[in-house]
Amino acid sequence: MTRSPTRRDVARLALVAVAGAAGTARAQEDYPSRTITLVVPYGAGSSTDILARVMAKRLSSELGGRVVVENRAGAGGTIGSLGVARSAPDGHTLVMGTISSHSINASMMAKIPYRVLEDFAPISLVAYFPNVLAVNRDLPANTIGELVALAKERGGLNFATGGVGSSGQLAGELLKLRTGALLNHVPYREIGQAITDTIAGRVPIVIYQVPSLSSLIESGQMKAIAVLAPDRTPLLPTTPTPREQGIQDFDATAWMGLFGPARLPPRIVDRLQTIIATAATDPDLTGPLSKQGFTLVGSDPAAFRRFLEADIAKWADVVKLTGATIE
Repeated sequence: MTRSPTRRDVARLALVAVAGAAGTARAQEDYPSRTITLVVPYGAGSSTDILARVMAKRLSSELGGRVVVENRAGAGGTIGSLGVARSAPDGHTLVMGTISSHSINASMMAKIPYRVLEDFAPISLVAYFPNVLAVNRDLPANTIGELVALAKERGGLNFATGGVGSSGQLAGELLKLRTGALLNHVPYREIGQAITDTIAGRVPIVIYQVPSLSSLIESGQMKAIAVLAPDRTPLLPTTPTPREQGIQDFDATAWMGLFGPARLPPRIVDRLQTIIATAATDPDLTGPLSKQGFTLVGSDPAAFRRFLEADIAKWADVVKLTGATIE
């Protein structure tokens, strides 16, 4: 026979609950209680790695605890990201996600091992930077229109990118949708080789990040056809956007954002987001990073989630219409 709880039992349970809540609150107030690992799901030296190391230093300074960057590259950013999704939701394991790992892969990979909107806590959009459509300097095309005509005349042109599922590939697919251009994707494992081959004329087109190509374009080693974003970039101030060339609704801007595992306590999310937002207005950071092509953001978690929902849906439509796949 089950005994009914006495007043003493109820009081004891209430004390336990209060103590537990107080312990949780203290744990959050004491955050971080150990080293924070900021996972970069790509290799060292990548744009994501560069930004993550700058932000790790700022987080460490503001939180008063050690923040280390750990590179866990592989499978288009999913290996490192999955590890964070499976980690304890205590704010000590975070990931610097990207347009590829947390947007494009959702539709490009048939067996992506996580659900971005369910398995992660979006903390803040951290930065974005544009891709640029560049060509061999001897290619007889200086505008998107001329490039489309040349591709038709030659029965198609190849465009190189940093790999399958990259923002460069989807930018090319979007260009095909908007213009009907006959373009064939050539993914490279090493973007440096893709750039070398474009300069040498072995492949006529490369689509990659402005920070990596701007100096080569300025020195005349290749030509810029368009900055694939709504607005021009200070790194290539004379290079027009697709809209300026008569192509509407075109944005292939790459981005990076900070995520934790799902169920990350709101108090920790808010604290991290506040640090990112403050950093985005600090000229000591914005100045040097803008020279590398980064625009810092610092959006709140709700706005970041809305951005993710729209971005995932946008690239899913492109993938569906083009049949692009990572498999």
